[in-house]
Amino acid sequence: MTNSLPSPPGEDTADLLEAPAARRRHLRLYAGVAVAAAAAGGGWAWWRNQPSAGDAGASQAFWDLSFDTPAGQPLAAKAFRGKPLLLNFWATWCPPCIAELPLLNEFYRENVAKGWQVMGIAVDQPSAVRGFLERTPLDFPIVMAGLGGTDLSRSLGNLGGGLPFTVLFGADGRILHRKIGQVTPENLRQWSRLI
Repeated sequence: MTNSLPSPPGEDTADLLEAPAARRRHLRLYAGVAVAAAAAGGGWAWWRNQPSAGDAGASQAFWDLSFDTPAGQPLAAKAFRGKPLLLNFWATWCPPCIAELPLLNEFYRENVAKGWQVMGIAVDQPSAVRGFLERTPLDFPIVMAGLGGTDLSRSLGNLGGGLPFTVLFGADGRILHRKIGQVTPENLRQWSRLI
C-alpha cells in the first residue's frame, strides 16, 4: 500500500510541479512591468522639469514684471538679472512651503556672497504674508503675486499650479531647472553646481 495523496480533481502531478515555475515567471513579468513603469514615470518627471524651447518667451516675460513687496514697495524682476536666481512660489497656508523656507534662507545666507539670489513670490494675501514675516523673518526678498501668482507659475512650467514651486534661472536669464514640491538640501547642492 502506497502513502500518496490524491491530486485535486482536474490537476495531475505535472501541473503541480509546473506551478512554482509559472509563479516565478509571473513574478519576473510583474517585476519587469513595475521597473518599466517606474523608469517611464521618472523619465517623464525629469523631462517635464527640464527647460524647453518655449521657456525663452516665458522667462523674458518674467524679467519684464514688477511686483510689490509686503510693505508695498515696487520691486522689478530685472533687478535680479545677471546673477543666478532661485525663484520660489509659496504661500502661508502651504505646509511644505513653510517647511522649506528656513532651508532656502540658509542657502541664501551661505551663497549670497557667491552671487546667488533668492526671491520668494507669495501666492497669498498681503496681510497674511506680513504677519508671517513678522513671526519668521527671512533674509531674501519676498514679493506679492496674489492669485495671479498661480498663472505666473504655470507660465514658468508649473502645469498643475501646485505649491511650492521653484525655478532656477541662470545669470543669462534662462530657466535651468524647475521643481514642483518641497526643495531638499540635495536639490540645492545639485543646483549650485549648475552655475
